[in-house]
Amino acid sequence: MNIDINTLVDADRGFVGRSIYIDPQIYEQECRMLFARSWMYLCHESQIPQPGDFCTAYIAEDPVIVWRDTSGKVRAFLNVCRHRGNRLCRADIGNAISLTCAYHGWTYSSDGKLKGVPRQEAAYGSGLDRERWPLTAVAQVDSYKGLIFGSFDDSAPPLREYLGGLTWYLDAIFDRREGGVEVFPGVHKWIVPCNWKVAAENFSGDSYHGPWAHRSAMSAGFSARRPRPGDVNRFHLHFGNGHCVMARQADDTSDVPAVVAYEQEGRPRVRERLGPRIDLLRPSVATVFPNFAVVRGTANSMRVWHPRGPDKTEIWSWVFVDKEAPAPIKELVRLASLRSFGPAGTFEQDDIDNWQECTQTARGVISRGLELNLQMGLGQERFDQELGGWTTDFCTSESNQRHFYRHWATRMEIKKELKLRAMAQ
Repeated sequence: MNIDINTLVDADRGFVGRSIYIDPQIYEQECRMLFARSWMYLCHESQIPQPGDFCTAYIAEDPVIVWRDTSGKVRAFLNVCRHRGNRLCRADIGNAISLTCAYHGWTYSSDGKLKGVPRQEAAYGSGLDRERWPLTAVAQVDSYKGLIFGSFDDSAPPLREYLGGLTWYLDAIFDRREGGVEVFPGVHKWIVPCNWKVAAENFSGDSYHGPWAHRSAMSAGFSARRPRPGDVNRFHLHFGNGHCVMARQADDTSDVPAVVAYEQEGRPRVRERLGPRIDLLRPSVATVFPNFAVVRGTANSMRVWHPRGPDKTEIWSWVFVDKEAPAPIKELVRLASLRSFGPAGTFEQDDIDNWQECTQTARGVISRGLELNLQMGLGQERFDQELGGWTTDFCTSESNQRHFYRHWATRMEIKKELKLRAMAQ
């Protein structure tokens, strides 16, 4: 039986019940009704550029393999052998025209078809139809500006429709310059004892915590940013479907002279690509609902909050940079990202210490019955035609968090049955 989420989330008044962060039944409902039906970030095209390249990922707790087949088409499948359910591919990334299960040797080609079964005739005679046992396909796979997404729901709207007004802001992060961005090789992974939503809503719109939670890191010089008068995000924007952006003034780029020079040198071409809106603001943090987040500045990070139960999140984080950036700028960005948002980064340590306490205190019988206050800037939202989204004149607001939870509650109430497709497309 599903829980009535409307009794726990009242976004219009700015209240959220704490049990949504700790209740196992709500977590199971999320996996079935939200993650399995949303467009989920899987990997970046620069990670699988050649035929045969693959990258493993997750949709909630379902392991997925993203595989560029021999014709160059990007496909995605459950990373699960159809024989006994063993994980087919154990590597994070690689290249192969076929993959063989380590348990009993069933072999699949890059289009998902079952191509080999050891001792098939002796074991099955004519009783095994290999065409019936391909890898289970992710129903829809599409990309935007190099970002590859997948959805198990074949009735989900097209990806661009799902992204909606967020697309320009993704352009301003991932397509500022010729060639877009590239992702540095490797991924950092670490586990935090917190609910995934605590992290996701922080990156959705929490500018309030920065000057306080990160003050020591900024003041001590361990961050790419330094505290300055009025140092708050000036723009909180949301676009429907739970997507949110925090942005700064257009000229607020970096405190690193070399990065400032690089940004100034390229600004005319960036403006030509993105239009006059780029003179109004600079997107600094974005959340693609439900659990993909991006930070852009001197420290560029993109991460997925992979749920691992109601009170545990596995963070996967990559560093990205403009593909055409000179090598010294790329190295500056890489180091700034690791120092700020790597697993031992100063900002990251500040955040996860608070996130875990927000989750763990919800274990209490009294604590989890309380409501949280998300009323900052309540009633001040308005649609800004020039910016292309809902925003507020308040410098600090929780309008984005309210939008995040409103959409979360809506998605959690979907009743239709999801049917998986076990076929190669």
